Amino acid sequence: MNSQTSNRWLIVLGTIIVQMGLGTIYTWSLFNQPLVDHFGWQLNSVAITFSITSFALAFSTLFAGKLQDRWGIRRLIATAGIVLGAGLIISSQVSSLWMLYILAGVVVGFADGTAYITSLSNLIKWFPERKGLTSGISVGAYGTGSLLFKYINGSLIQHVGVSYTFLYWGIIVMIMVIGGSFLIREAQVTSQSPAVNGVQAKDYTVKEMLKTKEAYLLFIMFFTACMSGLYLIGVVKDIGVSLAGLDVATAANAVALVAIFNTIGRIILGALSDKVGRLKVVAGALLVTAVAVSALSFLELNYGLFFVCVAGIAFCFGGNITIFPAIVADFFGLKNQSKNYGIIYQGFGIGALSGSFIAAALGSFVSTFTFIAVLSIISVVIALFIKAPGQRDILKKEKTHAA
Repeated sequence: MNSQTSNRWLIVLGTIIVQMGLGTIYTWSLFNQPLVDHFGWQLNSVAITFSITSFALAFSTLFAGKLQDRWGIRRLIATAGIVLGAGLIISSQVSSLWMLYILAGVVVGFADGTAYITSLSNLIKWFPERKGLTSGISVGAYGTGSLLFKYINGSLIQHVGVSYTFLYWGIIVMIMVIGGSFLIREAQVTSQSPAVNGVQAKDYTVKEMLKTKEAYLLFIMFFTACMSGLYLIGVVKDIGVSLAGLDVATAANAVALVAIFNTIGRIILGALSDKVGRLKVVAGALLVTAVAVSALSFLELNYGLFFVCVAGIAFCFGGNITIFPAIVADFFGLKNQSKNYGIIYQGFGIGALSGSFIAAALGSFVSTFTFIAVLSIISVVIALFIKAPGQRDILKKEKTHAA
């Protein structure tokens, strides 16, 4: 038993190292202006790269589970580390935007998403009794990688230039992901997943999951949570300047604040969801989001209120994207977790793209935040009433017998 426990904690360590390496892609905003200065490209054109990366990351999760079945977890993550590192290393040699889009966008995003969802799902399978906590550790490590590399990549850009930074970044990430993969072992899932709230969870296939209404309701909730957080991350500095009247330097501090509270939310809300119930925590987080975006829209903002609202949204976003892998496992079983969560995770990719399109259509921050508040309230209602398919079937039977 002790040997098994120690092995499980080595897998935790390996997953943390892998996830920290993968999370470094969230330092992309540091590269926008240096690339503009170096090549003379338009800022908007360079910034599109990260939207492509985010979409490729989400899209790859549809195929990651099948690749894991074929190759095994360790080989898949190591291969993803090689591809991710190579994509960044070769990006140091690009001289055209379309090459940047393919390498730093499609290749890096696809490799990152493949390793992200499989290492996360594998860790949850190793700790079925603590799904929220282990999801929080894994997704929190992803956020920590982003936070640490804001300083590492920022320093590299300053000292060796943007092209050489891609080279060193790629080498470091390749070593981290491949090195972490050696500590990871495939979790063996029994034929039946553990019971949740006294109800035995059935192991749904993707086809079976897609026949339930709960899959689509979870998707709506996840899309709402992702779009609100990702949109804020993209425009937080601009909101500070235009809505709160802050100077550019002060508003820029909000970028670091978002990263810090995003990471804290992942760890705290993930662990809390094991104790008080995942859907209650998600409902609370979405309610806080709705209140915070409403405050940004309709209240007269000062320095303190602006930062409280931003911190609240970032904290809840981090918590929500941590809890959802565990909710999918509770609802649809552990056996096909990578594949099932890969479907729900498309809410992240669509959310990443939708925020800016919705903002462009509505024409102002206030209108966009009002729209997000309405979506958040709808998702709160869903979270309060949705039940796992197994629980729903039991309630139906009880009502039938009572009648």
